[in-house]
Amino acid sequence: MYPRIFSRPKDDRKSYFIFGPRGTGKSTWISNELRPDVSIDLLDSTNYMMLLGNPKRLGEFVAVDEPQCIVIDEVQKIPELLDEVHRLIEKNRWKFVLTGSSARKLKKHHANLLAGRALTKVFHPLSIRELGKDFILRDSIKWGHLPAVFAEKDKDAYLKSYVATYLKEEVQSEGIVRNMQSFARFLEISSFSQASILNVSRVAKDAGKDPKVAEEYFQILEDLLIARRLPVFSHRARRKTVKRNKFYFFDAGVFNAIRPQGPLDERSQINGAALETLVYQELRAQNDGFGWGFDIFFWHTVDHHEVDFVLYGKQGLTGIEVTLSNRYSPEDLKSLRQFKAEFPKARTFFLYTGDRRMKFEDTIIMPVEEFLRCPEKEIL
Repeated sequence: MYPRIFSRPKDDRKSYFIFGPRGTGKSTWISNELRPDVSIDLLDSTNYMMLLGNPKRLGEFVAVDEPQCIVIDEVQKIPELLDEVHRLIEKNRWKFVLTGSSARKLKKHHANLLAGRALTKVFHPLSIRELGKDFILRDSIKWGHLPAVFAEKDKDAYLKSYVATYLKEEVQSEGIVRNMQSFARFLEISSFSQASILNVSRVAKDAGKDPKVAEEYFQILEDLLIARRLPVFSHRARRKTVKRNKFYFFDAGVFNAIRPQGPLDERSQINGAALETLVYQELRAQNDGFGWGFDIFFWHTVDHHEVDFVLYGKQGLTGIEVTLSNRYSPEDLKSLRQFKAEFPKARTFFLYTGDRRMKFEDTIIMPVEEFLRCPEKEIL
């Protein structure tokens, strides 16, 4: 097991939610780090049926006089259970840790999120910091960082199975969509938008769907925590920026498992999107894990200058461009120069797969692996 950088709340008596995609290691971390007095897994059909029929039976599961920690795994399965959790926190001052791999049912049922009595934390795939010496850039680009990947001999088969399991257990079993074949087709088509500005109408056309249905499908992916839309950075901008978001599946390996790959597909194009995904998931994981406090955006002007990632927060403003190439030219830095002209106080980085660190004007050019192993050295 790899040590995780996931941090508990400073107030150890505080209840909290842990949201994250399936397979990222939430349950393992809880078992090893929290060692709860009571653990209730709602994927267990017995637990599920008992509490679904009567959420007020939750107290019967707690056979400890003064429990220090009560865990409910996959709490989104029974949104109504949160009312009883709320009551028990108020009445008994019990501490709950509530995990979830989907926010859809909680949002749909307007679930009680405990009105500030519980914090929300996010769990990610393994970070490069957590992997340490086991991080190999080419492998991460191909297979990503789900913990189980590192124990699997046939990593491609595992990732295909992971995607199929998500479709079956999170989409089909919950009745989220009626036509699973149609949704699976949409999933494949959406992968062509990875690390790109998302055009929902175009995806809808390619998938043979109404744009409203396609938009609903994208919302499903976000609610299931397996994809995110990255907003454009437009704070105090003089240049006009685009309105659309960029799209990412949450893990490079999951993206590769979903993306159709045939003899006409350019491997470099797929790997480029996967590398950008890896940088994004790493920035998210370490930003959340260490509490850096950045909001993450991208920057794209209507005259087609783009910076892949913009970090904005009390620590400052940083623009990051990522390329699969092992070399660079001054022309490659054109968008970063425009970003710097727009925001003179910003720090700018050009990350590539070469092995030399350099500086051109105010932009630091550095190996992407060096940056990813210790990003805080550069951005804080």
